[in-house]
Amino acid sequence: MTFEARSLTRDTLSDFFELHSAANGGGWCHCVAWAVPTWDGWGDRTAEENRALREERFRDGDLDQILLYEDERPVASCQIGPRDRFPKILAQFGLEKDANCWAITCFFVAPDRRGRGAARALLEAAIEKAKSASATRLQAFPRRGEGLDAGEVWNGPEAMFAAARFRVYRDDPVRPVLQLDLGA
Repeated sequence: MTFEARSLTRDTLSDFFELHSAANGGGWCHCVAWAVPTWDGWGDRTAEENRALREERFRDGDLDQILLYEDERPVASCQIGPRDRFPKILAQFGLEKDANCWAITCFFVAPDRRGRGAARALLEAAIEKAKSASATRLQAFPRRGEGLDAGEVWNGPEAMFAAARFRVYRDDPVRPVLQLDLGA
């Protein structure tokens, strides 16, 4: 299986929305979980509210996604960017601002492409993107546990990050903070 990872551009916004559609089981979140100030009321938000927030972020120039294509079809995405752009992450994990640290916040893989290496391909592309932006650290926030379903590993599976040499930065029994040092 051959995937091609591409950073989201204004020309590929429709690909993002095609991927994150109800037809792919992704028509609710639109990768805005970390964009709202708190988790309070998160489950009460509508798909329309989340899409409107995503569209607003795109209009503001926040093209924080990598899209993964197979045969020119978008099949997966990953949200990545400077960690300080996600204040809810800083608050939830008790982290200090750090302009040199980037964060991988979530993955979405079309159901028919799960278990085929799409998330790993996105992770490799995310690492390269952070390096090319001169980030010195890349952090991830997986859900820890065995037998988790797809809805519980939207931050990416911990084992995938461990295989990519991420180390525990701040341990937690449920949501550790993992970090990959990218060098100066």
